[in-house]
Amino acid sequence: MRALLYVLFIVLHFYIWVLVIRVIMSWLIAFSVVNTRNQLVASVWGFLLAITEPLLAPIRRRVPSFNGVDLSPFILFLLIILVWKVLDLYVYPYVF
Repeated sequence: MRALLYVLFIVLHFYIWVLVIRVIMSWLIAFSVVNTRNQLVASVWGFLLAITEPLLAPIRRRVPSFNGVDLSPFILFLLIILVWKVLDLYVYPYVF
């Protein structure tokens, strides 16, 4: 069972990095540093959208943007950390 928790921790860690990369890439696209007409950029952006959008869309529906700033990645980041800490403090010590 601990092996399953280790895998879950790795997935949560990976998802946090994917979320950070998506935020940075969205800034680069918004400020025209990178162009989505580039095939590599478009494929990476499509992958990031496909991975993160299923969890960000429900948050966006419930939380409005704050002066045009999308807070959903930050909220998702906090939720992932909350899940991580709950698993680490309350589930992991009791698993054999």
